[in-house]
Amino acid sequence: MKENFEFTQRISSQSNNLVELQKFCADFVAKSPERIFKSPHFTSLSEEFLVSLIKRDDIQMKEVEIWEHVLKWGLAQNPSFVADPNVWLDNDFKIMENTLQHCLPFVRLFSLSSKEFSDKVRPYQKLFKRQSYEDLLSSYLDPYYEPGDSISLPRNIEIDGIIDSKIVNLNIVSIISRWIDKVDANCNFSYLRELYLPYKFQLLIRGSRDGFTPRNFHTLCDNKHNTVTFIKLKDSEEILGGYNPIIWMKFDSWDTNGALNYHNEHGPCFGKDLLIYTYEDSADIDFDLTEVFTDEYYEKSIREEGEFLMEDYEIFQIIKNK
Repeated sequence: MKENFEFTQRISSQSNNLVELQKFCADFVAKSPERIFKSPHFTSLSEEFLVSLIKRDDIQMKEVEIWEHVLKWGLAQNPSFVADPNVWLDNDFKIMENTLQHCLPFVRLFSLSSKEFSDKVRPYQKLFKRQSYEDLLSSYLDPYYEPGDSISLPRNIEIDGIIDSKIVNLNIVSIISRWIDKVDANCNFSYLRELYLPYKFQLLIRGSRDGFTPRNFHTLCDNKHNTVTFIKLKDSEEILGGYNPIIWMKFDSWDTNGALNYHNEHGPCFGKDLLIYTYEDSADIDFDLTEVFTDEYYEKSIREEGEFLMEDYEIFQIIKNK
């Protein structure tokens, strides 16, 4: 089916009873989108199948390329149109807007770079409702503009060699990397933009793989600099964590203004604001709790305080990409 994918996809789209085959096609395209997006048969896809693809979080294609292919599909449905939008009449934009009405909401235009937006989207601004376009434009012009709740996050792109994690994806890695490097620190939309991946995240410890005792943590992480901790809370989608730009070692906490805390019988502790520890004073008993306190040593609270059970945790050493 993979070798004859175009034929397989066309057959699957001819009947609503071929659900499993349609799912196979959609999953395959998500992993290898070029097989269909760059196929000579792309423009003959049904609108329903195209929408089902661009709705997915896991389609492995740059957002600007998805946008370009959606436009290409729209043009093919209107063969009398010229490709250059600068010569379109207002009625042409209305016709194209109607053609793409079910596709446009699923293209994640907030994920484009400012240059991609200027070059690839601005010429088509009349395709969008006025307020929708104003929100999009403001996100590039005003870093303090507040994003709406309905904006989709960037897609979950997979890039080999950046991180091997059971807890976070590359979108979160990109956000953390921006925080570390203070890139777009004052921009409310930075988490929606193209991925920022200047580091490789080298796994030092994963609790579910290496154990949850303080001794495991200190054996694998002590004297390692530039480490990032991710903590997955149990029965929750919530992830906590912290960044340590120096090394885990025994030191006077006043040397770091209380921001880090080292204890032989604890896990990674960020002051008293975020602690991983066990009630028992032993380096060989699994961690019991993750505990959060409010405004102890950090400017902002990580969350409301409390005790939480931990499902898993990972610590990575970050290494600058060459």
